[in-house]
Amino acid sequence: MVQLETGKVHSVPIKRLRLDPHNPRRAGRFEDPTDAKIITWLYVSAELDELLLSISTNGYMDIEPLVALRDDRDDSLIVLDGNRRLAAIRLLSDPKLITHIKQSKSLTIRVPRMDRSILSTLEKVSVYCVDSRESVRSYIGFKHMNGPAIWSTYAKARFATDWHEQLNGKDIQLIAKMIGDQHSTIARMVSTIYVLDQAFQNGLFDIEDRFTPRFKLAVLCLGLSRPQYAEYLKISENWNQYDPQPNPVNPEEFPRLKRLLMWIYGSRKDNQPPVVKSLNPDIKRLGEVLGHPESLHVLEATSDLDMAHKFTNSIDYRFVHSLYHAREEIREALHSIRAFDGLDDSLLNIAEDIKATSETLYQRMQEKSSKARFERVGL
Repeated sequence: MVQLETGKVHSVPIKRLRLDPHNPRRAGRFEDPTDAKIITWLYVSAELDELLLSISTNGYMDIEPLVALRDDRDDSLIVLDGNRRLAAIRLLSDPKLITHIKQSKSLTIRVPRMDRSILSTLEKVSVYCVDSRESVRSYIGFKHMNGPAIWSTYAKARFATDWHEQLNGKDIQLIAKMIGDQHSTIARMVSTIYVLDQAFQNGLFDIEDRFTPRFKLAVLCLGLSRPQYAEYLKISENWNQYDPQPNPVNPEEFPRLKRLLMWIYGSRKDNQPPVVKSLNPDIKRLGEVLGHPESLHVLEATSDLDMAHKFTNSIDYRFVHSLYHAREEIREALHSIRAFDGLDDSLLNIAEDIKATSETLYQRMQEKSSKARFERVGL
């Protein structure tokens, strides 16, 4: 195998290139990270359809070199930047790979037809060779965090965390400066990854078990920046504003950490949807519940954020709100009385129960009103 000089661009056969198993886009961890597994994940999550169509129509536009690191074990090249392009080329040029993915992953990948002349553009690509990941971290970081090919929040955070670990948990400000981002933003993202990694390592949460198709790190990142979340996990309020540290949550608080991640992301295995449906306003509402003992008890018992959040208000507010709401609902039912055919006794029973409850409520309110007037006169 021909040795390729680092720091230069070379024309490299596609067969010599391998996908990066440590791709920061990956929300979770690969076990036995074969190229087929990585390509399957990229096809499902990284929207390769448009790229496949473009290459199959126009051929591979060899303008921007891939960035790759030589693997001394077999002298192949691990692509550090350009994995989507490499995955698309592999799918277009290797029908056996598509068959293997269909048989092993039960995933049908449809690639567009293309002329033989285009196929010849997929044999070799330009590759810029480097001798270490560290030598191109700042370039890749800036390109995908603030440049033309923006990563997801998770990919940004995972990339910054890996870099932070390479620096032995120091110099978060240096990382932020080199990728052109704000120090506080990077610190919060890396701190959030450390929370997720701690939960995964202790069997509390697995990103792959999330209830929703996409993993949204920004939801947890925003939550952990609020003081109620930090207080709930018993970590200091400014814990994520300086150099982040692994394992920020004390083991005594693991049950709380597990519940919190369940409320935010749910569990596909347990068929448990998250109580947080959207970034705004649910993260704010969950924080208010976490800081209110009575509301928190309701959430733990019911997994119903709407119900739990009602208890964050005073009992006076809840009484007035419920009274007005009940009146509006009863009036709406009266306006829709034509829908009652007179044959459903269960609906009549519900109306009778409403009547009895209303009479009891009115009687008790009247008693308290009379007592209050009497006491006012007595004073």
